[in-house]
Amino acid sequence: MTKLVLYTLHLSPPCRAVELTAKALGLELEQKNINLLAGEHLTPEFMKLNPQHTIPVLDDDGTIITESHAIMIYLVTKYGKDDTLYPKDPVQQARVNAALHFESGVLFARMRFIFERILFYGKSDIPEDRVEYVQKSYRLLEDTLKDDFVAGSKMTIADFSCISTISSIMGVVPLEQSEHPRIYEWIDRLKQLPYYEEANGGGGTDLGKFVLAKKEENAKA
Repeated sequence: MTKLVLYTLHLSPPCRAVELTAKALGLELEQKNINLLAGEHLTPEFMKLNPQHTIPVLDDDGTIITESHAIMIYLVTKYGKDDTLYPKDPVQQARVNAALHFESGVLFARMRFIFERILFYGKSDIPEDRVEYVQKSYRLLEDTLKDDFVAGSKMTIADFSCISTISSIMGVVPLEQSEHPRIYEWIDRLKQLPYYEEANGGGGTDLGKFVLAKKEENAKA
């Protein structure tokens, strides 16, 4: 089997989503850490790999795949023993795709509006409207979870993508269990995965703590 190299940062939700997918498929990844705060994604060498200078980036024996959702689909399509994580059935696949777009366009985007101002722009406040946007995204996810998982009764890569973001933002914008019982039940299901803590749990918690610590540091500057 060829060597799979992942350019990554464990604190990054999209990177952790790929890690979860690889673990579910039983794939070994050689991980090369890219420090975003140090600007390592802006070096000429890295920009040759990905002109959009984002992580994760997968190098599969010279084939370069960028963007977490594309990488997850690629890994399941090429290396999956079946199509459970990314169904071939057009209706089921459409539901997974919809959930992936919801994660990137709503969950991750609204988290990013808060995290970037603290991590990259030195801000020490979180505008109330941005908090409200995140809380609305929680409600949308809660209403989406009519089955055990975000795209139906079976776990898919959409769950990996959504949990990587939710586990990060809930440490900064509180997720009330009494108002979002389905989300907490869903989180508990995913925590039962033997590889969950290694691939996502610690990183999600650590990112939330890192953002709050940076927020306090910015306030003292």
